[in-house]
Amino acid sequence: MTQPTTQATMQHVTLTPQQAAAHLTPDVWRNANRMLVRKALAEYAHELIIEPQRIGEAPGEHHARYEVRSDDGTSLYSFEARQLALRHWSIRPESIVCTRDDAQQPLDALAFILDVKGRLGIKEEMLPIYLDEISSTLYGAAYKAVKAGPDTPELLNADFQAIETAMSEGHPGFVANNGRLGFDAGDYRAFAPEAGSPIQVVWLAVHKDNAAFHSSADLDYARLMDEELGESTIAQFREIVEDRGCRFDDYHLMPAHPWQWFNKLSIAFASYVATRRIICLGFGDDRYLAQQSIRTFFNVSDRSKRYVKTSLSILNMGFMRGLSPYYMSGTPAINDYIKGLVASDPYLREQGFTILREVASLGFRNRYYEAAVQVDSPYKKMFSALWRENPLALAGEGQHLMTMAALLHTDRHGRALLPALIEASGLTAQAWLERYMDAYLAPLVHCFYTHDLVFMPHGENLILVLENHVPVRAIMKDIAEESAILNKDAKLPDNVKRLAVDVPERVKLLAIFIDVFDGFFRYVNQILVEHGCCSEDVFWNTVARCIARYQAEHPQLARKYAEYDLFAPEFLHSCLNRLQLGNNLQMVNLSDPAGNLKMAGNLQNPLAGRPNVPHEAETRTLAEAIEA
Repeated sequence: MTQPTTQATMQHVTLTPQQAAAHLTPDVWRNANRMLVRKALAEYAHELIIEPQRIGEAPGEHHARYEVRSDDGTSLYSFEARQLALRHWSIRPESIVCTRDDAQQPLDALAFILDVKGRLGIKEEMLPIYLDEISSTLYGAAYKAVKAGPDTPELLNADFQAIETAMSEGHPGFVANNGRLGFDAGDYRAFAPEAGSPIQVVWLAVHKDNAAFHSSADLDYARLMDEELGESTIAQFREIVEDRGCRFDDYHLMPAHPWQWFNKLSIAFASYVATRRIICLGFGDDRYLAQQSIRTFFNVSDRSKRYVKTSLSILNMGFMRGLSPYYMSGTPAINDYIKGLVASDPYLREQGFTILREVASLGFRNRYYEAAVQVDSPYKKMFSALWRENPLALAGEGQHLMTMAALLHTDRHGRALLPALIEASGLTAQAWLERYMDAYLAPLVHCFYTHDLVFMPHGENLILVLENHVPVRAIMKDIAEESAILNKDAKLPDNVKRLAVDVPERVKLLAIFIDVFDGFFRYVNQILVEHGCCSEDVFWNTVARCIARYQAEHPQLARKYAEYDLFAPEFLHSCLNRLQLGNNLQMVNLSDPAGNLKMAGNLQNPLAGRPNVPHEAETRTLAEAIEA
C-alpha cells in the first residue's frame, strides 16, 4: 500500500497565498453577489421574512416592479419579478438595483443581510456566524464561476461523477447553503465536491472496546474489509498494529475523512491515540470523489466498490456534519427493513423504485464527551463511518445515472440543464414530465399512503436512471437518518422502532407538500417557465394527473386520500431559512423533527381546483370508491 505524503493529499499545503484567492476578481465577485442577493430576496420573501411592495409595471407577461427597504429606511432594493405558484418569486437578476441615500450602490449580499437583520430575527451572537456562512457561499460561487468543467451541452451525456462535481448551486432553498465553516482555502480545493479533487481516506484501527460494527444481514465485517481493502492491504495494516504491541483481532479498521483526522481526531481524541485505542494506519490506496453531501465519497479507483460516508465536523447549513455512533448502531437494520418493504411491494417494483442501502456502520464512542454532555451534541458525533451500496449496477444497457439535483442546474452561461434534457429526448415538455412524475412522485405518494413511509426526497438525495435523456426510475438514498414511518403505533422489529415517529396529523402531509412541492417542484416550475418550456398550468396539471392517476388506480385507499388531501386548498408552510436563522449551529433536533418546525403563512396549493381524476375512462372515481 502506498503512503502518499500529507502534501499530496492535503492540497492546501501547496497553495500560495495568492492562489487561495485567485478566483476573487471584481467581475466574478459582482456577479456572485448579484445572484445571492437575488436568491435572498426571493427566499426571504417566500418565507414572509420580507414583504416586497409593488411599485409599478414591468416589461413581460405577469411581471411587475417591486421594492424592499432596509430596516432603517436608508437603503432601497428594487427589482422586476413575477410571482409563481407557491409564493415563489422569479426575479430578473439584471433588474436588481440598490440605492442608499438616492445614490446607486453595488449589490453586496453581506450588506443586504445587515440591511434586513431586524426582520431576519437572528440572535446577535449568531449573526457573525451567519455572515461567515454568506461569505463562504460567495467564495464558493466565485470559484464555481471560473473553474474548468462541463457546461450544459456536455452534461447531457456526461458520466455520473462528472455531473456530480459539476453542480453549482447546492440546496436551492437555503440562502447560506455553502458555509462549510472549518475549511480553509486549501481544504476547499481538496474536499469541496465542486473542486473535483480525488482524495484518499485515512484508515484507523479502532479498539472494539470503543467501536461497534453493525451490518446488514447479508454482509459481515470480514467480507466488507476484504472487498473494500483487499488481502494485501489488510496484511499491511495488521503488521502496523502488531508492531505497536497490540492484537489485530482486538480492532476494527475504520475510514476517516482526512480533514477530520488532522483537525479533530488526532487532537480531540488524543487520549485514545496515545493509549493505542486508535492507531493511525495511513492513507488507503483508493481514490474517492466527494459527493454533493460533502462527507460521502464515491470510489473512482474501483467503481464497483461502495460509497463511504464519514463524520466531518464542519458547520454547514445548520448542522455540524457529524455522524452519531448511536444512530449508526441501527442504520443497517433500518436499511434492511425499508429495502424489504420496498422490494416486496408490487407497485414499487413495477415503477422500478428502490433504495441504496447503508449496509455497514462503525461508530466510535468517546467516553469523555459522553460523560460531559448528556444531551444531543456535535461532540458526540465526531467519529463514525458507514458504507452505502453503489448505484452503478442499477443502470441497464443504454441507461445512465444523474443526481436529481441536476434538474435545477444552470451553467455559468445561464443555460439550464432541464430544458436541454427535454429537447434532447425528443419528447414534448408535458410528455417528459409525465415520465418523470411516474418515476419520482408516484412512488413517494404510494409510500406515504400505503406504508406511512416518508423520505427526504430532495435533489441531492435522489439518483435518476435515464434512458434517452428521460427518467425511467428513481433511486432513493440517505435512508437511516432521513426516513420515517408516520405512525407511532406501527408494528416494527425492536431494532428499527426508531423509524416510527409521533407527529401531529396536520404536519404529516408536509412530507409531500413541503419536501416535494415546495422544496423541489417550486424550482422545477420556475426553470420551465423562465425558459419557455411550458406554462405553470402544464406543469402543475402534470403533477395533479400523476397523483389522480395513482389514486384512481388504488381506490381501496380512498378514505386516506380524503383524510390526507393532496388537492386541499392550502397547506402549512414550514420554512427552512427561518429554521437556520433561529439556530444556525443546530437547526433541528433529529429526535423530534416536527417539534422544530417554523411556520409562516399557509401556501396556496397549486393542485387545488385542478382535475383530481386522470381521465373518465381510466378507472372509477374516488367518490365512487368512497361510496363503495
